[in-house]
Amino acid sequence: MRWASSAFALAAVLFSTHVSADPLQKSEDIVKFFTGQGNLGASRGICVGTEEECKSKNEKNAAPTKTGLDMMINFALDSAQLDQTARTELDEFAKALKDNRLSTFSFIVEGHTDASGSDRHNQDLSERRAQSVAAFLTANGVQATRLEAIGLGKSHPRVANPYDPVNRRVEMRIRTE
Repeated sequence: MRWASSAFALAAVLFSTHVSADPLQKSEDIVKFFTGQGNLGASRGICVGTEEECKSKNEKNAAPTKTGLDMMINFALDSAQLDQTARTELDEFAKALKDNRLSTFSFIVEGHTDASGSDRHNQDLSERRAQSVAAFLTANGVQATRLEAIGLGKSHPRVANPYDPVNRRVEMRIRTE
């Protein structure tokens, strides 16, 4: 009997750590990511040299700007349902969006699919995925006016293999317009 209760306790601990696993990104990290993305305009500087040399220096020093944050909100094949992992991640994102430092930002919620299915089906599915995430965030206190849910279908795969499940995702971007 003692062994059985120990096994049950161990199983409960293992199960609870899987279900309540820490989110991949904490709300503070999300806030820091997006507050560093504000468009401050073109930088100014002086370059001494020929036009070709200055252009070459600028190209070398230009770091690609990342405006989107992949929250690792992935979906099962042909599904727009949020699983427990997605809900945990989105809880953190909702906390971040309610932070005063992000209160002036609006976001685009981009839904994506892999290449399985027709173009029309993938477009509809990507829109449902984005709407599912936006609805979750709204239900958790984020103002709906700060979110725009759009679907991009299979047009922007994350990896080269268009059928890879990694492409079934939602990304969040700051609305820049």
